[in-house]
Amino acid sequence: MAKTKNTAHSTTAPGCKNAAQSPPAVRTNAAQSPSAVGADSQALAVRFAKLAQERNAEDILVLDLRGVSPITNFFVIGTGTSSRQIAALADELQSLGKELDNKVWKSAGLGVGDWVVLDFVDVVVHLFNQDLRKHYDLELIWGEAPRIDWNG
Repeated sequence: MAKTKNTAHSTTAPGCKNAAQSPPAVRTNAAQSPSAVGADSQALAVRFAKLAQERNAEDILVLDLRGVSPITNFFVIGTGTSSRQIAALADELQSLGKELDNKVWKSAGLGVGDWVVLDFVDVVVHLFNQDLRKHYDLELIWGEAPRIDWNG
């Protein structure tokens, strides 16, 4: 019997935690309407942005991806001034998410500290150093997504 090579591509980024877990069957709370879930995820994104500001992250943005992307509802994007700051902020964001009953589903870059991605399903947080933020320019890629005034 000939062996066949598995050519399926993984959607897990290198270094992701929880890679063995399968995605949740339903990405929203079935007991709530989609607009209620969106409001909850916006509140979570704002909490994450405010924590990033309290920890001196720079150029913090919250992008509303509802209707723009099927992947998530919100991006929170921030710039750290050092790999140590990025790692510490990532730890605090994970703790806050857990405290709010929104554990991180997947993460990447925690050991490196130049770009950390925390996927909370409805909210994805990107923490960059200055060079990688300019290089990947998520604000340009997702330019059609409205920006949320989280600091008002």
